[in-house]
Amino acid sequence: MVSFLSSLFVAAATVSSVFALPTADVLEVRDELANVTERGLLERSGTASSTGTNNGYYYSFYTDNNAYVVYTNGPGSEYSVQWSGNGDFVAGKGWNPGSARVINYGGNYGPNPNAGSYLSVYGWTTNPLVEYYIVDNYAAYNPATGLNFKGTVYSDGSTYNIYQGTRTNQPSILGTSTFQQYWSIRQNKRTGGTITTGNHFNAWSRLGLRLGTFNYQIVAVEGFSQSGTATIYVQSS
Repeated sequence: MVSFLSSLFVAAATVSSVFALPTADVLEVRDELANVTERGLLERSGTASSTGTNNGYYYSFYTDNNAYVVYTNGPGSEYSVQWSGNGDFVAGKGWNPGSARVINYGGNYGPNPNAGSYLSVYGWTTNPLVEYYIVDNYAAYNPATGLNFKGTVYSDGSTYNIYQGTRTNQPSILGTSTFQQYWSIRQNKRTGGTITTGNHFNAWSRLGLRLGTFNYQIVAVEGFSQSGTATIYVQSS
């Protein structure tokens, strides 16, 4: 009988230990595991698409979630982005609505030499729906590929080639739509300086490329392959 009771006491103690409340050490380990899991998910997903204002500037960050991209609003008018993988993103700071303003910008633009990436003034208009680029720099992929050459304009120390294209059933600020793209692409690439947007808008108009009502307008980094980093600041004079 004594042996039997002893066995019961041992079993009860074992059950009690199994269902005991977790100790501080166990809680610490559990919390660390949760943090590691959260960090891992962030590293795989990057930054979610968003828009808003930061330090008096409008910002826009779009990603199709097919690449790892981290976007960060910095001090003042600065922003940073780093990316890797073959997915599309557009990130930048500027104004909403846009206008024919003079923009000063600078910073560091460092795409992989083999990347598909642009550095540009980027924006949209509605009525008509137009996506537009004033490209100052780009990596391996020439953004003029597949576009229709329309003419040239000289502005801010360089000639820009002007192109027009059509995007059919593609993402836009109004959802999936068919819309026009207007491009000015600088012949002498650079990172930093002045972009007099009105010179481009007027040149486009003379070529029959009509803009509508301005939506947002940002100095943007776009990427869609390989990897890179950039830190850009913007100003309007």
